[in-house]
Amino acid sequence: MKAHTKETQATMSPKKALRFLKEGNERFQQNLKANRNLLEQVNDTKDGQFPFATILSCIDSRVSAELVFDQGLGDIFSVRIAGNFINQDILGSMEFACKLAGTKAIVVLGHTSCGAVKGACDHARMGNLTSLINKIEPAVYAVKEPKDESLRNSKNLDFVDAVSVKNVEMALENIRNQSVILKEMEEKGEIAIVGAMYDISDGKVTFL
Repeated sequence: MKAHTKETQATMSPKKALRFLKEGNERFQQNLKANRNLLEQVNDTKDGQFPFATILSCIDSRVSAELVFDQGLGDIFSVRIAGNFINQDILGSMEFACKLAGTKAIVVLGHTSCGAVKGACDHARMGNLTSLINKIEPAVYAVKEPKDESLRNSKNLDFVDAVSVKNVEMALENIRNQSVILKEMEEKGEIAIVGAMYDISDGKVTFL
């Protein structure tokens, strides 16, 4: 499989970009890989890049967007931060990726058993991590069940995963509310902005 070119990127639509990602994840789950020569792709992309999607995911070592979507060099922009939340720098990166570099889809990818979300559920406080946790805690408060405080912590994995989903949903809201550029592109049908969850137990990505 060759690296994407300006011509192949131009044939992409938001719907097609999402289909490519879904098909890539299906290959990953089946332990299959598209036939690509990475060194050849290094050469193909030396003069430019034409990725078709932008993925915001967690830094978790088990959740590499290139791997779980079976993509090669030059295929996707990968933005990673613990807890896959939105901030101004990440929004700027997404605006560059979509408005200037031509990607057709933004995917906010959360995952099960997320350590950053667990920290938010436990209201962890430690150095600079405190500021990061504070940005995820609104998702904790937004999940209303269970009401029993003894069940609203990292030991309750169902609660952790519910917070992870809510955190993705809130990230999508923040993208639309805080970026006029991306919101307008979505409204015009130029890009898709979607959420997804990766299951660390089986490798499956479920789009929300």
